[in-house]
Amino acid sequence: VQLVESGGGLVQAGGSLRLSCAASGSIRRINAMGWYRQPPGKQRELVAVITGGSNTNYADSVKGRFTIFGNNAKNTVNLQMNSLKPEDTAVYYCNADATVYDGTRGDYWGQGSQVTVSS
Repeated sequence: VQLVESGGGLVQAGGSLRLSCAASGSIRRINAMGWYRQPPGKQRELVAVITGGSNTNYADSVKGRFTIFGNNAKNTVNLQMNSLKPEDTAVYYCNADATVYDGTRGDYWGQGSQVTVSS
C-alpha cells in the first residue's frame, strides 16, 4: 500500500491550507485513515482520524479549526486546516489502517508534508 500526500507549505497565522492523501495498491479495505503531525523536537501526535467514511475524531488542539473528510471509493482523505496557528507548524503524515487482498492488516504512512505557520 502506498500513500501519496500533497498540499502543505507556508502560510501566515490565521490562514488556511489543505492536505490531501491518496492510497493505492492491493487494498481490500480501508479501515481508517487519518493525519498525524510531528512538531520540531516533539513526538508524533494524532491530529484527526476518520473511520467508516464518516466517523471522525480530532485532537483537542484542532477541534473547530480542522476538518477531515474522505472518499471511500477513491481511498482518499483530506485535512482542511483553517485558522492556523504557529503551534500547528509540523511535518504532517497521512496514515491508513488497511487490509490488503491476502487478508493482512497493516499500518501505512505517507512521506510527510511540511506545514509552516508564520506569526
